[in-house]
Amino acid sequence: MEPEILYEWIGYAASFFVLVSLIMRSIKKLRLINLLGATLFVAYGYLIGAYPVLVMNLGIVAVNIYYLKQIFTKKDYFKTLPVAKNDHYTKAFMNFYKDNMAHFMSIKEDVLEDSEFRFLILRNMDPAGIFIAKGYDDDTMEITLDYAAPRFQDFKTGEFIYAKEAERFKEAGYKKMIAFAQNVKHKNYLKRMGFKYTDFNGKQAYMKSL
Repeated sequence: MEPEILYEWIGYAASFFVLVSLIMRSIKKLRLINLLGATLFVAYGYLIGAYPVLVMNLGIVAVNIYYLKQIFTKKDYFKTLPVAKNDHYTKAFMNFYKDNMAHFMSIKEDVLEDSEFRFLILRNMDPAGIFIAKGYDDDTMEITLDYAAPRFQDFKTGEFIYAKEAERFKEAGYKKMIAFAQNVKHKNYLKRMGFKYTDFNGKQAYMKSL
């Protein structure tokens, strides 16, 4: 392959990664992919002697590295906020994100009313997600909604719930948590949270011990 053609493909690849970064909902993914694109543009600018392109993208690389360092090193503050079954803000939150929720799991209309645990998850005091669960049997609680808003879908909200709030569920007498996954995204999330696939009373489910 001639060098000019190789350089051209590096430029195309750089443009592709920058474009893809702009459609990421996650800020972390946006920064990482944009960093890759900018790095390729630095190489592209150097190879073809386009130094303004090189200098500008060196700046973009530095900016991305700065913000990625903040993302990976800062400690978030999490708090759960119990809500009533008829809480208007919670209903508005669920209605606003209902289309995005549908990508992960189907939600019953009475999920708030038919619940034992209901709380909003605050992340740095921003409403980041919602968690709803109810008793399935004497030892098992069923998770009927576990959702994080798009800009908080980096698993930290779920990790907080299952690591830090487990004692709350134990005190209520539960020993296990169960969730019935409806699609691949939901299954992968549950696996990431430490749930294991099981055949539960003839139903396909994911379970986690408390």
